Amino acid sequence: MTTPAGARPGAVGRVEDTLVVWGEDLLAYRWTPTHPMNPIRLALTIGLARGLGVLDDVATHAPIAADDDLLRTMHRSEYIAAVREAGEAAAGHPVPGWSSAVAERIFGLGTTDNPIFGSMHDAAALIVGGTVAAADAIARGTARRAVNIGGGMHHAFAGRASGFCIYNDCAVAIGRLLDAGFDRIAYIDVDAHHGDGVQRRFAADPRVLTVSVHQHPATLFPGTGYPEEVGDGDAAGTSVNLALPPSTPDRLWLRAFHAVVPSVVADFAPQVIVSQCGVDSHRADPLTDLHLSVDGQRAAMQAMRDLADEHCDGRWLAVGGGGYGVVDVVPRSWTHLLAVALDRDLDPATPTPAAWRESAAQAALTVAADFATDVGVDTMGDGATVDFDRWEGNWGQQAPEGVSAHLQQATDAAIMATRSAVFPLRGLDPGDPRD
Repeated sequence: MTTPAGARPGAVGRVEDTLVVWGEDLLAYRWTPTHPMNPIRLALTIGLARGLGVLDDVATHAPIAADDDLLRTMHRSEYIAAVREAGEAAAGHPVPGWSSAVAERIFGLGTTDNPIFGSMHDAAALIVGGTVAAADAIARGTARRAVNIGGGMHHAFAGRASGFCIYNDCAVAIGRLLDAGFDRIAYIDVDAHHGDGVQRRFAADPRVLTVSVHQHPATLFPGTGYPEEVGDGDAAGTSVNLALPPSTPDRLWLRAFHAVVPSVVADFAPQVIVSQCGVDSHRADPLTDLHLSVDGQRAAMQAMRDLADEHCDGRWLAVGGGGYGVVDVVPRSWTHLLAVALDRDLDPATPTPAAWRESAAQAALTVAADFATDVGVDTMGDGATVDFDRWEGNWGQQAPEGVSAHLQQATDAAIMATRSAVFPLRGLDPGDPRD
């Protein structure tokens, strides 16, 4: 086996200690031919990871669909039935009395974001089954780390589809870990969109810390995730929202992440970290306005792995999520995710295999023009600088080269808003460096 550059032999995430969920049946989660969430991104990710040797000697785990009992730990019975009936209608076999208007108005099924398709229940249940299998492996101790790039459906609610998400695999897996006896689970969501479905599910549960780092909700769906959303009742201080301005680049995003996330995670002292690793934060993503690079996303993944190593004896469950540069961006970023989980970290300067570039070029011809973004794929990075100035003692310092003073100030204001809203509730000092 060829060990990729940057591998960490003997670390907690050694190959035999990391579960990778994958099966081609995950490609069945396909809304419409022109829908932004095209599963070609998953196939290209696995192809790239294999081409680079990231998955050498790794026996992937094929998921099994979650049954209704498992789905009901998050979702209402009538909603599960509505998903099934909508799929049957899309396949040309509507049940008597089925109403498209009811499906859309009550359950969010049949909208532009969530059009109905024939296999929708089975495809969505398979994603849940994969993420729960990852959680079970961690709970049993047969794996310290586990990855399901097909997961991350963080917008789905108990009784309604939302934001390309039918069933919320993140929330079901967290519930499974709670049932297994863990009582301090940290959920870290770095998707450009707020992790609203997971936050709502656990907003009143002090056993779950939800942290979402996202584009400001005044500028992006779903319009939630303000710093003032801190959790309910006895769980006040366990919902943490870091809402960043549009155009935030790597160096400011990483500054903000490290100004908030490590502190609240350390204070919470989790036993497991669950990470939603959506990569629609990339500067070329057609649906969002953040300005990260693949290099910056890789740095975020490494930071979450390091938090799990530091606080959870390495227990880390990572899932995919958003990401609509389906050919150019997502495969490289999630190949980094797999490499990070397996301690086979790839240098961003690593060339991509010629055979994979050819397959990516062919795939680009099959996707809607808006989602075959014009980003170079010759290497595993974008050539970006990910060094950043730490928050402590540096409020108002000169902006990094290429970053406007206004954006620097807006990012620092976002950091301070989150620290001021949450830190006192956790007995932490917001630490305004201006004082």
